[in-house]
Amino acid sequence: MPATPQRGRTVRRLTIGAAVLAAAGLTAAALPAGADTGHAARTGRTVDVQLLSFNDFHGNLEPPQGSSGTVEEAQPDGSKKTVPAGGAEYLAQSLRTARKGHPYSVTAAAGDLVGASPLLSGLFHDEPTIEAMNRLGLDVTSVGNHEFDEGRAELTRLQKGGCHPKDGCYEHGKKFRGAGFPYLTANVTDEKTGKPLLKPYTVWQHKGVKIGFIGVTLEGTPDIVNADGIKGLKFHDEVETINKYAKVLNKQGVKSIVALIHEGGLPASTSYNYHCDSPGPGDGISGPITDIAKHVTSKVDALVTGHTHQAYSCTIPDPSGRPRTVTSAASYGKLYTDTTLTYDRRTRDIVRTSVKAPGAVNHVVDRTQPKAADMTSLIARWNKLAAPVASRPVGHISADIAGRGAAAPESPLGDVISDAQLEATKADGKGGAQLALMNPGGVRSDLAFTASGSEGDGVVTYGEAFTVQPFTNMMNVVDLTGAQLLTALQQQVSGPNEASPKILQVSRGLTYTLDMTKKGADRIVKDSVKLDGAALDPAKTYRVAMNEFLAGGGDGFPAFKDGKNKYVGPSDLDAFTTYLTAHSSAADPLTPPKADRITVVK
Repeated sequence: MPATPQRGRTVRRLTIGAAVLAAAGLTAAALPAGADTGHAARTGRTVDVQLLSFNDFHGNLEPPQGSSGTVEEAQPDGSKKTVPAGGAEYLAQSLRTARKGHPYSVTAAAGDLVGASPLLSGLFHDEPTIEAMNRLGLDVTSVGNHEFDEGRAELTRLQKGGCHPKDGCYEHGKKFRGAGFPYLTANVTDEKTGKPLLKPYTVWQHKGVKIGFIGVTLEGTPDIVNADGIKGLKFHDEVETINKYAKVLNKQGVKSIVALIHEGGLPASTSYNYHCDSPGPGDGISGPITDIAKHVTSKVDALVTGHTHQAYSCTIPDPSGRPRTVTSAASYGKLYTDTTLTYDRRTRDIVRTSVKAPGAVNHVVDRTQPKAADMTSLIARWNKLAAPVASRPVGHISADIAGRGAAAPESPLGDVISDAQLEATKADGKGGAQLALMNPGGVRSDLAFTASGSEGDGVVTYGEAFTVQPFTNMMNVVDLTGAQLLTALQQQVSGPNEASPKILQVSRGLTYTLDMTKKGADRIVKDSVKLDGAALDPAKTYRVAMNEFLAGGGDGFPAFKDGKNKYVGPSDLDAFTTYLTAHSSAADPLTPPKADRITVVK
């Protein structure tokens, strides 16, 4: 087994760039021009640099359960095969195997390494995941929106180290050392100083080869995280930020540049090995990253992206018309991307022509390969600490209940969660809720029937419930008029959510028709919205339960901010586990709901 990388490894291989021009409030330090000329003469003009990348790991140290732990593989005959994938033991092994025979290899990520994590990582504020990333040899990552789930101070602690301010140190005599790789926050600045929260870029160096990495998260991060965590921060346009720092790197003599962007796209196929550049009708990729890719300066040679949890390896023309690689490795460590960057020692740039862009291929992190022993011991160590909490049974199910992996906008697990939230808040003294709404992005996994440990098939443990609902948002119940509620439903498919709808999961009794053949707000058929069989009355006031994130207007639902007479109830996780316990037993397990509350017209 390869030796475990030490913290010093990253320090030696990466040099943090001095940053930006004085106008941005920082200093610039030029790299020595022509420093590698002699070396180039001895070794040849070009060298292939291996760029290994992944994104949206979300603390999944153990292989994800259910459909969250599989990828779809297109077969030669046109059929599709489901392949189990993911887990830190296999991701580390895959990356180490891939590096063999590649003297120039750098590993990068595109954000959301942590946040919305299973209990094994989330219970310890994601320290286990940062430790795992250090060990598997991650060199650099951009920041993602979920890195802000616990606020700017916690993100800074993950980077710099130190024990948690409230929970302290988790292991006797051990202090959390922080990330041995830089988190890049080029487009996240302090409102007072104008300076980036953390480093905006870094330069990887090896035997005279220099490649700059610029890291950004999506500009819309404030719309999808809790506002308290990002107070005092400003999120800037991705393209403008990348273009600014590309100029800075060029002035320092760094001509080879990779952008790490926590924003993504939607390929025409969900198969990881889909040929994205196929010219067929309806082929290709859509979504926010396509416009970003077309406008990011030609000085940038490759784009590593994330956020949408999709798998793709595409080429999109840069502003000069040359093809440029844009990649994403799905999520949860199920894939990694291997990109070849041909570095020209004379020009210090990546060789790109109008005919051929750098090659990039997504590979499955399959579970048939040997496990990385150091990851196995890391997982066992943290599992021992988590066991008293994680292994407690909270319910029983008769079959898989699809959540994250559901194919339709309404998921069976979304129905269970919204019903649980309604039950927890419907009593007169507990909020008086008449209906509950749940944001789909907050359902982080499936509930799998097959046991994840020794608890037995069909048993739901607290750890598994935590994996589904890891944010521990407090429940809110507010007054909304029928008109406001209708507006909120329309915001699922309009405004910032029009291109990528966010369909709220609804509690029992709320029904309506979603007509996807129409556009924008018209997709919600107004006269179809009913509560307990009665048409929604625009003038009537309803008591609506939702988590505090939604109540604050998160995920593009500003209508919820107008709610009045707020009641604060239990956490969403407590509501979920209490419901599972009350409505299931070994003799009478909970069956998956039909998910028939929203009628979808395609």
